[in-house]
Amino acid sequence: MIELQHLTKRFASTSGGTVVALKDINLTIRDGDIYGIIGMSGAGKSTLVRCINMLERPDEGSVLVNGRAMQQLSAAELRAARREITMIFQQFNLLMQRTCLDNILFPMELTKTPKAQAEARARQLLELVGLPDKADAYPAQLSGGQKQRIAIARALATDPKVLLCDEATSALDPNTTQAILQLIQKINRELGITVVVITHQMSVVEQICNRVAILDEGTVVEEGEVQAIFSHPNSAAARRLVYPAGAPKAEALPGHRLVRVAFNGTQTTDKPLVASLAIECGALVSILAADTRIVNGQTLGSMLLALPEGDAAARAMAYIQNYPGITCEEVNV
Repeated sequence: MIELQHLTKRFASTSGGTVVALKDINLTIRDGDIYGIIGMSGAGKSTLVRCINMLERPDEGSVLVNGRAMQQLSAAELRAARREITMIFQQFNLLMQRTCLDNILFPMELTKTPKAQAEARARQLLELVGLPDKADAYPAQLSGGQKQRIAIARALATDPKVLLCDEATSALDPNTTQAILQLIQKINRELGITVVVITHQMSVVEQICNRVAILDEGTVVEEGEVQAIFSHPNSAAARRLVYPAGAPKAEALPGHRLVRVAFNGTQTTDKPLVASLAIECGALVSILAADTRIVNGQTLGSMLLALPEGDAAARAMAYIQNYPGITCEEVNV
């Protein structure tokens, strides 16, 4: 659905020099993905998403959306293309003098959609986002979560193929964030819309995205399936996001062998590893550190285990090495 090839974007700095915001970005976002683009502030996330719909024109490289080279479109063709690549923002950007229904109608007014057809579509979208009773309300009368739902309904008014979400949950409380993320998943699932999620929150990526690219200083430092990134973050930027408190550190423990175990998507219904080591191997294992989480019903992350030296440790190592969905390595301190 979206292909970015050797994308580079520069800005003039206040000191008279040049700031390279994006450096040789290459990404492929498949039709139907919920694709996360994550990084710390200043990493280039918002610039990247604005290049997709040509709100920012890249200095080098190309952007293809649904097979069309965006830079080669005329002004009229670009306006038409943007109706298929809609966007929601952190601050909602609703028209405060218009009712919720009129906010959703606005993009259809611009495309001169017949009034009756447009209103029927707008009311259908109010149902989809769970606010059918707010048609005549004004944005000032809504909560933050309700405003974002109306913004999502407005973004869907032109039947887009791509929905860009630029920090769409950053201004919301945790419970409201969960509800909005569930709505985005529903839209992706029921309408088949490709979603690109720009965020600095790893919790957003782990909940709804199937693929993720990690940006650091304008460069993609890691990209792939969410589970793979969470299981084995290779870059320093990925490790900072996956382990915000720092990766588990190994310290010597006399009389023990230290083993780092990585969970690569073990089903949460599987028998627990530590208990299994005690029961089946007779190894009383100590957990020195752990950073695990559940992503799409699977366990991801790592643990640092201390195995008692001797025959039990050897049996435990053999057991771990054959345990499905797990990789391990012995740690030398």
